Amino acid sequence: MQMISEAHHQRRYYRSHRFTVMFSLLLLLGVLYTLAPTVWGDVSQRATLGNKLASNGTGTPSYSMNVTDCPGYTLGSLHESDIGLTAQLTLAGPACNAFGRDISNLTIEVTYQSQSTLHVKIYDTANQQFTIPESVIERPAAPKTSYTGNSDLLFNFDAAPFAFWVTRRSDPGAMPLFDTRTSSLPPTPIPPFNASDPSTAFDGFPLVFEDQYLQVASALPYGTNIYGLGEVIASSGFRRDIGTDGGVGTIQTHWARDVADPIDQNMYGSHPIYVEHRYNATTGKASASGVLLLNAAGSDIFLQTPPNSKVSLIEYRLIGGIMDFYFFSGPSDAEVIAQYGSVIGYPMWQPAWGFGFHLCRWGYHNVSDDIENVAQMRAAGIPLEVQWNDIDLYHAFRDFTTDPVNFPGDELRTFIRDLAENNQHYIPITDVGIAITVNSTDIYDPFTRGVEEDVWIKNPDGSLYLGQVWPGYTVYPDWFSENILSVWTEAFRNWTEIGVEFSGIWLDMNEPSSFCSDSCGTGANYSALAPMNMAGTVVTGYPECYNETKWGPSGNMTINGTSTNSCTTSSTTTSTVVKRGVGAGGEKGVNLNSPPYAIHNAIGSLNRNTLATNATHSGGYAELDVHNMFGLMEEKTTHLAIQSVIPGKRPFLISRSTFPSAGKWTGHWLGDNYSKWQYLYLNIQGVLQFQIYQIPMVGADTCGFNDNTDEELCNRWMQLSAFVPFYRNHNTYAALPQEPYRWESVANASRIAIAARYSLLPYWYTLFANSSMAGLPPVRALFYEFPDEPELFTVDTQWLVGSDILVTPVLTPGATTVDGIFPGRGSVIWRDWYTHAAVNATSGGNTTLDAPISYINVHIRDNSALLLHQEPGYTIYETREGPYSLLVSLNAAGTAFGTAYVDDGISFPPGPSRSLTFQAAKGTLKIESKGEYTILQKLETITVLGVQKPSQVSLQGSPVKGWTYKEATEELVVSNTSVNLDGQTTLAWK
Repeated sequence: MQMISEAHHQRRYYRSHRFTVMFSLLLLLGVLYTLAPTVWGDVSQRATLGNKLASNGTGTPSYSMNVTDCPGYTLGSLHESDIGLTAQLTLAGPACNAFGRDISNLTIEVTYQSQSTLHVKIYDTANQQFTIPESVIERPAAPKTSYTGNSDLLFNFDAAPFAFWVTRRSDPGAMPLFDTRTSSLPPTPIPPFNASDPSTAFDGFPLVFEDQYLQVASALPYGTNIYGLGEVIASSGFRRDIGTDGGVGTIQTHWARDVADPIDQNMYGSHPIYVEHRYNATTGKASASGVLLLNAAGSDIFLQTPPNSKVSLIEYRLIGGIMDFYFFSGPSDAEVIAQYGSVIGYPMWQPAWGFGFHLCRWGYHNVSDDIENVAQMRAAGIPLEVQWNDIDLYHAFRDFTTDPVNFPGDELRTFIRDLAENNQHYIPITDVGIAITVNSTDIYDPFTRGVEEDVWIKNPDGSLYLGQVWPGYTVYPDWFSENILSVWTEAFRNWTEIGVEFSGIWLDMNEPSSFCSDSCGTGANYSALAPMNMAGTVVTGYPECYNETKWGPSGNMTINGTSTNSCTTSSTTTSTVVKRGVGAGGEKGVNLNSPPYAIHNAIGSLNRNTLATNATHSGGYAELDVHNMFGLMEEKTTHLAIQSVIPGKRPFLISRSTFPSAGKWTGHWLGDNYSKWQYLYLNIQGVLQFQIYQIPMVGADTCGFNDNTDEELCNRWMQLSAFVPFYRNHNTYAALPQEPYRWESVANASRIAIAARYSLLPYWYTLFANSSMAGLPPVRALFYEFPDEPELFTVDTQWLVGSDILVTPVLTPGATTVDGIFPGRGSVIWRDWYTHAAVNATSGGNTTLDAPISYINVHIRDNSALLLHQEPGYTIYETREGPYSLLVSLNAAGTAFGTAYVDDGISFPPGPSRSLTFQAAKGTLKIESKGEYTILQKLETITVLGVQKPSQVSLQGSPVKGWTYKEATEELVVSNTSVNLDGQTTLAWK
């Protein structure tokens, strides 16, 4: 940590006497705990609901572990209102106590929230089950307008046994969107679909509501298209495996977990929302709907199609909480996503500089490394917007410090201010574990202040919960504490005062992660556990087709003129992804009694590498109930803290563990991926997933984090990432350096791709404004825009930026061509971004495109008008200061349409803005401008594609002489227009 010698800083930071007394008391409680470990108790004792259970003779309740005899519920006391209905649900027979205590009395509330959103909430009448507090996720208030008569969604129910189903008013004869009736589901019992995992059986489909186990299932159309339910890297791709067409089905577990990007396992975040894209083969039409179960408990969600079944199904199994459903009617996929956003909150406003290129690695050892890196990027002509530092920055790996030798505060401050003078930015990391002081002479203010203000998570006996992360034993912030925001804000403010004058913050390890299980520091010798030592670390892995034994560690594509690619194929298909065996996530050793139902947490016990489930938060909350929200709550607290530390400017946050509504507070990177071609492909589905989750500012560690990259992989990845929202190159400690200037081909690819990205910044910015104001996804799967083309439903090797930019990257080594599909089945004219030439595309199938190294295929949709930056600069600021251009791509009918949103790109809350509309038809382009923001930069060039050669061109009614025409691309270019975008403009040609 950077030590502060000034007297006023000493008074602010060092409060040792008061802290020593308080910490000693907490230590005493911890020692008492170690002498009497039963104080922790069984997590199952945290509730007092339900019925008396038989005992197995040990004092532990006995559970049947089977839902076959669960009686379900009967509905009564029905009361209808202008906005919906309420009723009571009563247990319909003897309690089954399958995995907990049956709760006899439930309440159901049905609210027609809007014309497109239906809210169905089933909870225990006594309100003893955990419910997500409004202080964590604010939900919509009850509507003031009645939608019971015109909502597109209809709630239907049977009273005995109680079941409900949701239908469309606009399509009453269709299969329900959600249907819990046992008569609609396959007959049970259904044997395990994984013979080695008995829990994959379906013993029955009753509604089960117990204190530690909730279950509900719905029938789905056979083989329907399901997307979402992450965070996950799914071997099936963006479309989830539902157990048809040779698939084995899905078990999606939600339990936040620190793990290097696994396939088909639970990982950092939990998002219990799915979009169904339902296609009617008879009519050739599709419609979308969505379902959210807003519940923070650990859970398994099954997608399956039993043998010989005519329907598929989804089943939720949760280990706590309530059933809080929201249904969204769409009918388009983008509308479903927007409707979800209207419930959990739209994404935060991004600063314009956040769309620049970011560079980081674990292993920039000192300020000199940072300075050299920034200089090398500029010398190579590769735009660098943001320089980051990983945990190398810290003193002894402690948050909110700087290493006094390698990152002295004064030198770091000078470096950051030099960046700022060049319109560049700086972002440091913040890990979640806060180091404890190891003895009476150890001074570390963030920990001390937290003890004084009582903001750390506790053991059930009141002592501090002590896990282990990089600095050794650590405490964890209790985001429910009433004082946590002030302590957290103070820590960030003090950090800036010692030199870390950040522009944004990177939040890591917030699942939360611990290198041990349980409170391993309780009663320990704190001095005996030293911080992690990375000396001697060696990284040996390389991408799939690079043989380091033969070619050495350079990673070059060629050595002495010979290709280093050891693969014999130049196939343009993606790598085969190996699916782990269902249930292979360490079922042995899972404690089935705490909680009784063992979700498929891939690492086994719920407390492995994270907090114990009975760690205690303010308000009496148990970690078991709130674990999945830890990252969200840190993101919200940090966002509010940064607003205070940097007032008037938009916070920029990137975080790892997320939950519904996290996008209001942060962006996300896709975690600790690998420098493999497989992961180049996999990062596309991750970006598409997080558009559904309303966290659109998302991207992967470009060139890969774990293992070593090589020249070819990094070349292709730098191109791909230029067309996703968050663009950062980042790799691990001791791995081969992978900054884009390290190989000339990568530098060239980066310059080309970043120039395209910065040209498109007005388009990106508009998409994100629409996301922040209306929840519309900036990045889209192809079928979002072309919903009736089934050949697109599984495509996750391409994507659309907005509705108008199609990206087709190379995803395999050694390739010089790439196959891509052009949506529209011949009805759409797709034009090349670079040449503006129209593509002769195969209708409904793949087209092979040239894709030499350093080149990524990008195409423009017809009927579009894109406001662009004409002269991409080295930074976002320089780019925004330059002139605009307009690219209009006409369709066969000669029309085009587009919009742009412009403001200052930084103010928070957003200040004055201007909305532009571009509309072309019948040889005329009209530009409409509305708003209070003044656009100083002029529109200097207008390019119109798809025009027959005109004989004359006029601007604002006056003839234009400075225009050119390219016959091959039917391209009209009007230069030096100097159009004022604050006014109305007309361009005509004939």
